[in-house]
Amino acid sequence: MQSTQFIALDFGAGSGRVILATIGETIQLDEIHRFPNHQVKIGSTYHWDVLRLYTDAVQGLRMAHEKLTGSLAGIAVDTWGVDFGLLDKHGALVANPVCYRDARTNGMMKKVFERISQTDIYRATGIQFMQLNTLLQLASLVESNNPTLEIADRMLFMPDLISHFLTGKAGGEYTIASTSQMLNATTRQWDASIFEALHLPINIMPSIQEPGTIRGQLLPDIANETGLGNVDVIASASHDTAAAVAAVPAQANKWAYLSSGTWSLIGIETDQPIITTASAAYNFTNEGGVNHSIRFLRNVMGMWLLERCIRQWEQEGKKYNYNELLQLAQTAPPFQTFINPDDSSFLNPPNMVEEIRQYCLQHKQKAPETVGEIIRTILESLAFRYRWVLEKIEEMQGNRLEVLHIVGGGSQNDILNQFTANATGCTVLAGPVEATALGNVLVQALSKNVIGSLQEGRALIAKSFPLMKFEPTDTEIWDNQYQRIKSLLEIRMTS
Repeated sequence: MQSTQFIALDFGAGSGRVILATIGETIQLDEIHRFPNHQVKIGSTYHWDVLRLYTDAVQGLRMAHEKLTGSLAGIAVDTWGVDFGLLDKHGALVANPVCYRDARTNGMMKKVFERISQTDIYRATGIQFMQLNTLLQLASLVESNNPTLEIADRMLFMPDLISHFLTGKAGGEYTIASTSQMLNATTRQWDASIFEALHLPINIMPSIQEPGTIRGQLLPDIANETGLGNVDVIASASHDTAAAVAAVPAQANKWAYLSSGTWSLIGIETDQPIITTASAAYNFTNEGGVNHSIRFLRNVMGMWLLERCIRQWEQEGKKYNYNELLQLAQTAPPFQTFINPDDSSFLNPPNMVEEIRQYCLQHKQKAPETVGEIIRTILESLAFRYRWVLEKIEEMQGNRLEVLHIVGGGSQNDILNQFTANATGCTVLAGPVEATALGNVLVQALSKNVIGSLQEGRALIAKSFPLMKFEPTDTEIWDNQYQRIKSLLEIRMTS
């Protein structure tokens, strides 16, 4: 089988990567360039340095050219969801995009509900309510009479924005657009009733494109600078979670996925949106997937909790490597304190370690003191939160889930993988780590007819990347603890 090469530009909330993929009898990934992605605080506002990200992407493309062993079939961008940039009528960036963790959406949910009901928004979009959603970000700009909206001619989500920088072409890829809480889940187009109720400018929204759409070719100066020539830039599954789910190497029924990174996205794949009284009450979301699928899921705070604790300890002059932290957690006493990872207090606190301690005290628990106790509190609480989400899915679907596929960087956390198996009673299959890049490439390969179907691509991934299996143990003990703290895990909707 002749091999074909693709490039994935994979941007996460903490770092970005340029990955060269070679598809033949198996899939091989080569990380060409990795670079940081830092939030930039100016005044009280947190921005993304998108021009820096673009510069690093072009540098990575130049480096990838030197590693090519054949012709390059395509390039595609994926990023986190909800954030966007505004362009003027000349296609120039109006201002640096603002980070979803910025405080500009504080209190916006209440103001939005004064103009259009929570029920009407959910019935139209099927998207869970979080204060970081694009809907609330745009509403905050309208509320504050922000002048950037008057200048804006087009709004592009982050992967579409970077793709625009590369090609000069504008479009709104479906999976990333679906995260906004402004796309109608049934028509898969912008919901005019929401825009009208909130006085949002629907005229600046991009046209919706299906994943796999060839958006254009590299602009001539970039083609020359990188040496890649007139290569196609493809609108892949541009939302990183959509890409990760596309790469889940599932070979059986009754499975769920957990895309584990800064956020934990846990859910199932369905053919149609699930928009019911129960899904609304449990605040589940219906985001777009590949092949017209729906990702029915919930966001859980995820590795963000660990990342912020590690940063806090570093600021205090205490440096720990990841394995050391996990060993400390392993030796800490079990089931001492618990948190709801999705409580709004953990969204972006100045000191995550202290926030966890205060949360425990407020809920009449002993505050964790040692590093190991804090990490164990996070890991056990995440495992129980995953169980809570899976139970709600089973309740709404009427089927018992038997296998949980954990993909992404968090799949390397063996302790959390085992805790999750114990808490949920599911067999946990961990891997691949590079699920987002693999899904990005998989959609490109589908677009170029290098593979014939999504299932064929998933089988190729399963062949190419070994999985780690974790079977449940001590389930009675974990079940007793879950029942004891279950009320703590009920929804805390950020408003």
